[in-house]
Amino acid sequence: MIKDKRILVTGGAGSIGSELVRQLARDNKVFILDFDEAAFSLSEELKQEGFWVEARIGDIRDKETVRDLFEDFKPQYVFHAAAYKNVSPMETYPLEAIDTNILGTHNLIFEAKRWECLEKFVFISTDKVVNAHSIMGITKLCAEGLVRRAGEKFVAVRFGNVLGSKGSVLEIWKRQHARGKPLTITDERMARYMMTIPEACALVITAAEYGRGGEVFILNMGKPKNIMDLKNELYPEYPHLFIGIRPGETLEENLMTDEEKKVAIQEGNFFIIR
Repeated sequence: MIKDKRILVTGGAGSIGSELVRQLARDNKVFILDFDEAAFSLSEELKQEGFWVEARIGDIRDKETVRDLFEDFKPQYVFHAAAYKNVSPMETYPLEAIDTNILGTHNLIFEAKRWECLEKFVFISTDKVVNAHSIMGITKLCAEGLVRRAGEKFVAVRFGNVLGSKGSVLEIWKRQHARGKPLTITDERMARYMMTIPEACALVITAAEYGRGGEVFILNMGKPKNIMDLKNELYPEYPHLFIGIRPGETLEENLMTDEEKKVAIQEGNFFIIR
């Protein structure tokens, strides 16, 4: 439903970002901002297919980079997927998480609010913001709060674990299996809400279409999936190795706090918190 718009995708070289770029490029002009040079390769690939896609190799933490991009491109839609998303590394390097997840998000909000052309700003959050105690979860919670309080046009979506994304357990297991190594599992009791990349992108685009400002959109992912059940479905009888819970990790995660559950509205396959 989003057509003939100028769209900025931060983190557009990542698993979710690149799929958003591919889907949105069909009917729009798309600009990618990412410090990964894969953004340039993606833009060249899509140009050869006849789509209008440009890439800027840069960092959302750099105010001048963000300012220049907004001044040059004047995006009508912003999909903010750039972030540090893995728990363990951010426990070791918390300042990196603060600079990217909080200050980088602030830079984008500041510039987006300067331009009347902006129609919607969608921030990709995580279920790790609920009762957050990891550095990654806390910084994403701060960023989600900044977005929700930015006013009209600014909305957030919360993801569970995205199957097939960079750093997901499926990708880790795939590499271990290819090398003939046992599959590493943190704890047999661990359970996670899981969604596919297409489901994640559908959630993002739904939020862009229907969000008015200040909402959080959450996909109804049913019950959490136990890690051992997932392993036995995909790699039955294959050996595994328990490695223990790492710093910042929890056995279970939630989509909403108890207070949010009281006010959440279900519309179709989504929960909306206003």
